[in-house]
Amino acid sequence: MNRIACTCLAVLAVLAAPGCNRSTPEPTPAATAPPAATPPPPATTRAYTDQDISDAWIYLMGRLLVLRQQKADLDGGMKWNALVHRKPGAVEWPNPNLDVAYSEAWVALDENSCTLVTVPEIKGRYYTVQFLNGWGETLANIDARTQPQRPSGEFAVCLEGATVALPTDTVRVDVPARFLRVLARVELGDNWKDAVALQKKFGLRSTGTPTPPTLPAIPAFDQQHLPGVEAFENAVAVLDSERDLNPGMDGVAAKVRAIATGIQDPAERARVDQVVRAKAHADLAKASATIGHGTVRNGWVRPSVAGSYGDDWLGRTLINLGGIWANQLDSVVYFKGNLDSTNTQLNGAHSYTMTFPKEALPASFADYFWSVIAVDPVFARVLPNSRNRFLLNRESGLKYNPDGSLTLYFAPDKPADAPDPNWLPTPKGQDYRLTFRFYGPKGGVSDGSYYPPPLIKTN
Repeated sequence: MNRIACTCLAVLAVLAAPGCNRSTPEPTPAATAPPAATPPPPATTRAYTDQDISDAWIYLMGRLLVLRQQKADLDGGMKWNALVHRKPGAVEWPNPNLDVAYSEAWVALDENSCTLVTVPEIKGRYYTVQFLNGWGETLANIDARTQPQRPSGEFAVCLEGATVALPTDTVRVDVPARFLRVLARVELGDNWKDAVALQKKFGLRSTGTPTPPTLPAIPAFDQQHLPGVEAFENAVAVLDSERDLNPGMDGVAAKVRAIATGIQDPAERARVDQVVRAKAHADLAKASATIGHGTVRNGWVRPSVAGSYGDDWLGRTLINLGGIWANQLDSVVYFKGNLDSTNTQLNGAHSYTMTFPKEALPASFADYFWSVIAVDPVFARVLPNSRNRFLLNRESGLKYNPDGSLTLYFAPDKPADAPDPNWLPTPKGQDYRLTFRFYGPKGGVSDGSYYPPPLIKTN
């Protein structure tokens, strides 16, 4: 779809002063003249349109979604500058990757300290340590792709310009943010015990005592109950708490600030709330179908951005909403599928097949691994089923067709002609969507020319 109000971005950089613009008062009449009636003030000159309100709200939500997860993590017991190793599958955010063991942390940096990261030697298995800022932007990765000369050992993640004496043989990685989200991923593969042992060899410690931030207050919300005007109540503090590093964002950020001032007037507050609930929510939902500016083929959506967003605040917010902590597209490519070959929403009342020809099997498009999971379409949570089978991947023991092609099955009950390993159970009578991942994308997945095959409804 087209960018929401892309043509209005050029005018966002210059703002009228918020509040009422009143005309110059008339001179005081002579004492002998009868007092003149006070004229009513002119209508408020609005510094922002309804579209500006929608754009500003969607932009701001990108930051609120990260803050919401950050607060949930810290309220759940995470400590600053301490790495937590999660059990496989035991993470609390939308659309998790069930192929990996996660370790996670929130890290503070300053001019006098760095975070030392220990990365064990890992061969023949995907891994990465990802560093993101408070908008969900990937600032760095430590892995074999980014550090080909020495992909393991000791690394120091430092604030740009920090003056810190580091241990010998430590590789320094500079980042432009003081507060980071850290995610380490280790591929589970067919030997989870070895993967977990490697996961626990990742380490993290600070060289100093940096001060963690004071997090700004935000409204409580979830995917079914997104905020209205209350999103703007503390918006200035929210924006000031984490600088948006991307160029081209000043205009829409200025609109957020103007609206935060404007809603101090009760009438304007009511107007903004009505616009957010009637328009901004609808704009976001409409854009979700294509993940903003993504492309749809065969019923699958490939996002145009992930991990690093440039000036695409719409894409960033949608990915933070539907699958927070996305990595960059040269590390992993995600496809979203919620439509069958007739452009009808996937539902567990039906069965579907998906067939890869032998010359285009999914493994041929990934240096590391591929997988597909089913999640609910609102919260993007993995769907329970009686088989406790939550994904299909190369470790599933898949059976290939006599001609070398591969057919995957998505159905509430196993279809009679489906090999059991090729079947992903889906919830009876419920809508759902699929997420297809290619880690270490190559070929057509890397250059954007490939899309997974369509989903064919069989009953």
